[in-house]
Amino acid sequence: MADSQPPEISGRPRLANARHDGDLRPSPDGHRALSAHCVFVSDEVLLDVSFPAARDRLAGLIRGGLLGSASARAYGEGITGLARFGPPRPVPGLPGLVQVHVQELTAGGDSGRVALRWEAAEPGGGLFPALDADITLAPAGEQAVTLTLTGVYRPPPGIAGPGLDRAIVLRCATAMIQAFLGHVIEAIAVAGEPGTEATDPQAP
Repeated sequence: MADSQPPEISGRPRLANARHDGDLRPSPDGHRALSAHCVFVSDEVLLDVSFPAARDRLAGLIRGGLLGSASARAYGEGITGLARFGPPRPVPGLPGLVQVHVQELTAGGDSGRVALRWEAAEPGGGLFPALDADITLAPAGEQAVTLTLTGVYRPPPGIAGPGLDRAIVLRCATAMIQAFLGHVIEAIAVAGEPGTEATDPQAP
């Protein structure tokens, strides 16, 4: 996913909406060194809303930039927790989330899917794929849906040292994903309130 613009380290990550043929495949070969600490993550939540309403609200939140700001908040919470268990050597700064790639929502009669990638800053100034995941919506009755996220999380270089236990990475990654889904379901609920636009409820 080539991007001619330089990375923006400060402020909110840039949100890139890819078309259905966009490349949101797993980490490229140059990041195989991170595979020793990458973990599979999955979480599922139940929402008391119909599938058509949840689908439309999620699509609106994507257009309004919610997934970018929700990703930034969840990543910041998770990376701070992970740093507490990192190697006992100086880290020049916690890597920030630079860009969030979101594929357009694809929805059929009984399902919806969004592909998501988080790209964070490397110590040398490049980017690495911190998360590759799918978000899916599925009916769970006439007035309920399940929102599921499954993917692969990669901790940042500099924190994921040889002494970092894989169980710790999984615990921090799981907390990060739960926080992210919490922000998303809160926004879906707020988007259903009368007179409320489908945007980030915590945006300035």
